[in-house]
Amino acid sequence: MTTLIELDTAPGSRKIASADREIALFLDFDGTLVEIAPSPEDVHLDRRVAPALTVLRAQLGGALALVSGRPIGFLDDILAPHRFDIAGLHGAQIRVDGEIRSQAEAHEGMRAALRDLVRFANSHVGIIVEDKRMSVALHWRLAPTLEDEAQALMRGIAARMGPGMRLQEGKSVAEFVPAGASKGSAIAWLMATPAYAGRQPVFIGDDITDEDGFKVVNAMGGVSVRIGADRESHATCRLPSPTALRHILLEAAESGHLSAASFKQD
Repeated sequence: MTTLIELDTAPGSRKIASADREIALFLDFDGTLVEIAPSPEDVHLDRRVAPALTVLRAQLGGALALVSGRPIGFLDDILAPHRFDIAGLHGAQIRVDGEIRSQAEAHEGMRAALRDLVRFANSHVGIIVEDKRMSVALHWRLAPTLEDEAQALMRGIAARMGPGMRLQEGKSVAEFVPAGASKGSAIAWLMATPAYAGRQPVFIGDDITDEDGFKVVNAMGGVSVRIGADRESHATCRLPSPTALRHILLEAAESGHLSAASFKQD
């Protein structure tokens, strides 16, 4: 497998001058296409969304991808039988046209890290460990009083693992991901492929983990959209909720028209 292209050397990361070209659509999953759930396995996807995304992908000439912290296999199961280009695990794995094109190597210290996190979870009610093989996440949404202890544990393990892994923090979760992987670098990589090249990128996300994607899309002259208004963001636009986004996507699939302006609400 090839390794991820670093953000500052990725083709297509230069400024895009024109603002009226057709778009390439990049969508986060949790908190964007679906509401945040108490645990990672409890998410529910509106049954209309996957068919609508298939329609939109055809309208966009194939330039639609999910960019998520979830593994590709999980997203395939949720969206089945529909399949899409996906940058999974925060960009650690990228699939285009049904083929894995880029995948980071598993860190040698991941097994020991997983063991420590499972031990912590077994000792604290409400802590959830999500093993994604190339990455591992610790969730404390069901145990908010343990946030400081959970973060201290993750930061300590991150220091032990060294520069090969990066600690990615989000809403009530922290995750170890390969150091070269990010949603921003994944979007830049995808923008260099034929279906996406030359289009105006639009990226929609909701969390701290999406901020590097927003910055990359902004630098490319695209449109960055944050779901929710709970904190400052590099996003240039806001939508109030996943429900608002779903309405836009479903309407666009029915009308046959989707542009950057579709996501700009007054």
